[in-house]
Amino acid sequence: MEVTSNKQLILRDYVTGFPKESDMQLVTAAATKLKLPEGSTGVLVKNLYLSCDPYMRDRMTKREPGGSYVPSFVPGSPITGYGVAKVLESGDPNFKEGDFVWGMTGWEEYSLITATQALFKIHDTDVPLSYYTGILGMPGITAYAGFHEVCTPKKGETVFISAASGAVGQLVGQFAKLLGCYVVGSAGSKEKVDLLRNKFGFDEAFNYKEEPNLDAALKRYFPEGIDIYFENVGGKMLDAVLLNMRTNGRIAVCGMISQYNLEQKEGVHNLTSMISKQLRMQGFVASSFYHLYGKFLETVLPFIKEGKITYVEDVVEGIESAPAALIGLFAGRNVGKQVVLVSRD
Repeated sequence: MEVTSNKQLILRDYVTGFPKESDMQLVTAAATKLKLPEGSTGVLVKNLYLSCDPYMRDRMTKREPGGSYVPSFVPGSPITGYGVAKVLESGDPNFKEGDFVWGMTGWEEYSLITATQALFKIHDTDVPLSYYTGILGMPGITAYAGFHEVCTPKKGETVFISAASGAVGQLVGQFAKLLGCYVVGSAGSKEKVDLLRNKFGFDEAFNYKEEPNLDAALKRYFPEGIDIYFENVGGKMLDAVLLNMRTNGRIAVCGMISQYNLEQKEGVHNLTSMISKQLRMQGFVASSFYHLYGKFLETVLPFIKEGKITYVEDVVEGIESAPAALIGLFAGRNVGKQVVLVSRD
């Protein structure tokens, strides 16, 4: 029976305000047996890639049961999140040794996953495995379902995406362009704005940090208004967008990263626009659309292989790099999808 040490990243305690790297601690669990417990229906995996996602900030806060769509982390225990892993041993007939999978796993080198119903077997390995933390994983289905199912887009409509160079936003913009929409994105640096224009094919992009008046900026890029807003930021950006939506516009609320670290959330002042413009604003989570995953793959895999969609990742190596990578999301340090490489095999 093979025995190894197991590096794990644990949450020290619940977090208020802006999280710090020191809120997490790297520990080594000694003498971990790489063997399924007798009678287990779970899978034992070696983690290859871990996904850094903004929603994980909410899990660092103590919530009452049912207070959020995902449970809080347990202080002193390994953080959990989406990742890509290789199956070492399986008690679930749907998986076998050597399979690659993506889904919820531990931020550690090896994990015993008991909730195997939330795992997806990876069948197509002609693309980088890391893509299953992003374009072919949770962010991908988020972008696909949020745009096509929630926003119900039509060719020729105007689309605005905030945090547009991130894991989800870069895909929404490309889906919109493939449909024949006019697409504008906002981001927080010149490098990211250049990516939106030159790599992802957005019609226009702007650095929101350089805009003293967001309302004026949106009127500049959308003189006739916005049909679809894909919301990743919240706060002042949402307030400005509400003033610039067209009648019967749709807003898909994917995230509000500007609010996650605030103890007192910012209010939204222009909600009367919802009435006068007959807007529809809908929040959603990716897991509600996992039943579309097969259809999603049939659509997106050919786009990737034919070069019609491109994807940018920001990969750091080693589980010890994970705290800085995760915290960096909230300072905008990442360019593209933030991934942690744990092991290459």
